[in-house]
Amino acid sequence: MNDDKGTNVDPVAEIHDLRVEVGGRAIVDGVSLRALPGTVTALVGASGSGKTTTGLALLDTYPPGSRVTGDVRVAAGGLVGYIPQHPAAVLNPARRVSALLTDIARAQVTHLPLRQRRSEARARVLHALAEAQLPDPETLLRRYPHQLSGGQQQRVVLAQALLLGARVIVADEPTTGQDALTKRRVVDQLAAVTSRGIAVVLLSHDLDVVRALADEVVVMRAGRVVESGPAQRLWLAPQHAWTRALLGEERPDGPPQESPAGTEPPVLRVRGLTARHRDGARGAAVVLRTPELDLRPGECLAVVGRSGSGKTTLARCVAGLHRDHDGEILLDGSPLSRSLRDRDRTQLAAVQYVFQDARAAFDEHRTVLHQVARTAIRLRGTDADSAAREALSTLARLGLPDSLARRHPGQLSGGELQRAALARALLARPRVLVCDEITSGLDTVTRRGILDVLTTLIRDRDDLSLVLITHDLDTAALAHRIAVLDAGALVEQGPAQRVLTNPAHPFTVSLMETTARLAAGTGT
Repeated sequence: MNDDKGTNVDPVAEIHDLRVEVGGRAIVDGVSLRALPGTVTALVGASGSGKTTTGLALLDTYPPGSRVTGDVRVAAGGLVGYIPQHPAAVLNPARRVSALLTDIARAQVTHLPLRQRRSEARARVLHALAEAQLPDPETLLRRYPHQLSGGQQQRVVLAQALLLGARVIVADEPTTGQDALTKRRVVDQLAAVTSRGIAVVLLSHDLDVVRALADEVVVMRAGRVVESGPAQRLWLAPQHAWTRALLGEERPDGPPQESPAGTEPPVLRVRGLTARHRDGARGAAVVLRTPELDLRPGECLAVVGRSGSGKTTLARCVAGLHRDHDGEILLDGSPLSRSLRDRDRTQLAAVQYVFQDARAAFDEHRTVLHQVARTAIRLRGTDADSAAREALSTLARLGLPDSLARRHPGQLSGGELQRAALARALLARPRVLVCDEITSGLDTVTRRGILDVLTTLIRDRDDLSLVLITHDLDTAALAHRIAVLDAGALVEQGPAQRVLTNPAHPFTVSLMETTARLAAGTGT
């Protein structure tokens, strides 16, 4: 960060006294900010605080039925690019990455002679991929969006914005679900973007990334700005109580030191797993090799690694959501079918999956209570009344009272929906619960609440085993054991305390060192 950035410079984009009402309720109320060339303006706050609505206002995009007042200005020729929190939603799943990017590049070179257009368009695509920190472009360009990790998808969207010549980039949680090494690359990339005079409006719960990047910070709560100012001043002397809460200690209380004692056989065993992604006419590419991995009853295993390392592929293989693999996955010694469709009701109940994007996992047209209770009805044969009572009780234990349970998903925040997703999975009474990046994209206060829930589950349910897919080492510290993946290979596994304090593999060492640098706010 440079304290002199933006001095006597006109803003590329500006919001003044923005108010957005939906159904008579203000979701953004009186927000003002300035996006200056070559600077990062960060909006921080809890889920539902209005950050995304404010950021999307720069693209003249508002929730359906909104009543908008205030002033939003973008400088002439100041194209605004947008990197959403869940980039798969804006990437056409039926088109390869090469087609998605080449169409944009070709539109930029129509002034050239026809014979030069193809080579120039390709050169621009490769340059944008390099700027977006995407290695091995030849392989990546052949893939479809669903064959990319979440971090890779985000960087493809960033490449699109750079190809379009954006002068302002609204980055909505660009490090969600990413490891420290990938976060560092995102920090470096966004810093490089600002060095070209592009303004970045960063919407983020990740305070380490905000510390490393932001020139100005705007703190939001319930649609209002509670504090704003230069980043360095805000970190050193926050004025508002909510800002101090956001900056509070983020690490959960003491991790378990050892796995549960006993001689019981593993509840889940992975043997000789080799998973692939189909790559069109070129066949299948191996994306994961896991020779041996065990999960014991009552144990919590954290799986960590950089974006694209195979963490989610491993989780999806266990859950029956990724069929293209060899090897065995055994539940209580019996093979699990590769496909969810081929598993019986007992197997479906035994292995439950909680997705990173909780909102996408709920039907917007049915109440949360209905969808949570439905799990007990469908997988355990519970009658409707008993299922509803059990659902209400479980939701209440996870911090969602009756009044919230009876709402539709769109009326709940991201953190509330994540608790509801946990409740829905628990109503199956699973043996194995797979949680895929469920604290990603949550503010520090909400994240602590989810981690408290996970800690309670680990300590109180000796019949439940957890697999935590995470990039966040604070979350991994909750586990009894940690498995580390890199480039699709299992490179290290062992007791959590040993892996976190005395890692054996060079990749794990690098991951720990980079995490420490990000926490210090350097990013490099």
